[in-house]
Amino acid sequence: MKLIVVTTPTFFVEEDQIINALFEEGLDILHLRKPETPAMYAERLLSLIPDKYHKQIVTHEHFYLQEECGLMGIHLNKRNPNMPEDYSGHISCTCRSLNELQAKKRVYDYVFLSPVFNSITTPRPAAFNAETLRQAAEEHLIDSNVMALGGVRLENIPLVRELHFGGAVVMGDLWNKFNACTDRDYRGIIEYFKRLRKAVG
Repeated sequence: MKLIVVTTPTFFVEEDQIINALFEEGLDILHLRKPETPAMYAERLLSLIPDKYHKQIVTHEHFYLQEECGLMGIHLNKRNPNMPEDYSGHISCTCRSLNELQAKKRVYDYVFLSPVFNSITTPRPAAFNAETLRQAAEEHLIDSNVMALGGVRLENIPLVRELHFGGAVVMGDLWNKFNACTDRDYRGIIEYFKRLRKAVG
């Protein structure tokens, strides 16, 4: 099962150092999600991440960065629903229902299913109960190309594995371990990531 991290929606000073450390500790894929931010900030962040990790980064904005920076691919969303003309690289998207999942999972390289659990960063409740997810797994609607997003934390990763998701997508559970305004030592977030990495296997 893959471990995927989605960035915070805003940039912060230590971000490149933390991201590089996450890759060094075995991060599979990073989703660069910075809504409503200028492209120049994304370009700068990417310039501080070694090229060898760029093939493990998917961008949610400024899709030209995929080719310019040699990124893994792009993630379509409500803000950016259309892929660039003549684009033939990796594409992912987020599905908010099982019907949408059924329609899109074979069209994209992989999809996020969200929210699988109660969201950590927003007041959004889980869209599915455990029984619905188990049935979807039994019917192979959930498989290795479907990643669990929304409220994923260390404690529920065993259930994500049990449901046969292809990956666990972590955001709030990880970034809540670092306060960009007050923390200057990011060892705590890296140590927590190691626990996530071990749980995912």
